[in-house]
Amino acid sequence: MARFGNVLTAMVSPFSADGSLDVEGAKKLAKWLVANGNDGLVVAGTTGESPTLTHDEQIELIAVVADAVDVPVIAGTGSNDTRAAVELTERASQTGAAGILSVTPYYNRPSQDGLLAHFRAVAQSTDLPVMLYDIPVRAGRKIATENLIALAQEPNIVALKDAAGNPAETAVVIAETDDDFDVYSGDDGLTLPLLSVGAVGVVGVATHWAGVETSQMVQAFLAGDVNEAIRLNQHLLASWDIETGDSRPNPIPSKVMLRLLGLPGGDCRLPMGPEPAGLEDMCRKVLSNLGRPDF
Repeated sequence: MARFGNVLTAMVSPFSADGSLDVEGAKKLAKWLVANGNDGLVVAGTTGESPTLTHDEQIELIAVVADAVDVPVIAGTGSNDTRAAVELTERASQTGAAGILSVTPYYNRPSQDGLLAHFRAVAQSTDLPVMLYDIPVRAGRKIATENLIALAQEPNIVALKDAAGNPAETAVVIAETDDDFDVYSGDDGLTLPLLSVGAVGVVGVATHWAGVETSQMVQAFLAGDVNEAIRLNQHLLASWDIETGDSRPNPIPSKVMLRLLGLPGGDCRLPMGPEPAGLEDMCRKVLSNLGRPDF
């Protein structure tokens, strides 16, 4: 088992009808996710709508989820302002979280030297283990492979959530870092390819509703049953296809899925936008094909 487990969900942040943070709903959802295939949770990350959360809301959410479950909770503390990321990391380190998720600074497109300095400042502000999050499609900047390898030498930078979409390049990172540096797929649809080059698991989105099946796929591959992993991967393709898109950006579909399953979620905060017409029917079809009752 990897340090934080093999299957983690990047958990949505539940909101009440008035748009306020649904703390009790977060506890309920976290417990359900743990009971349904997840070894750990990432809280207050991008899927958790971190750009629309205040720092106080983020800290409260991390604290209540960490207290509610007995699996590792990784605290999203990213920012495109290094001082803000450091402050939030320091606060999150006092919540009971098991680790920190630090995303590439977004929009301002820092230099590679700037990225090194940013991530080192975050890591040095906490005693917790740190997982880097490389997602150029949202951040606008790729963490260079040589920088990922260099950052893996920092004492408490221990993992990477890889959403860069290039398994061949990820293979280089894995080959050039120590065995205890864990790489996770940050893109559900690339989990199996990344496992094949040495990743340990996934920080997923479709794991909100397909955590059990995702865990079965990962465990089948790690046990050497590649054919079974391929079969399960094919069974999950529709889930991965629906989790995001131009008209239904993540986490809108996840919140629809949670509503259908009778779990807390609520609507997304703007600017994620309203739920597009027809999405609920699409989600019902995915759940039905997974064999969920009543769909």
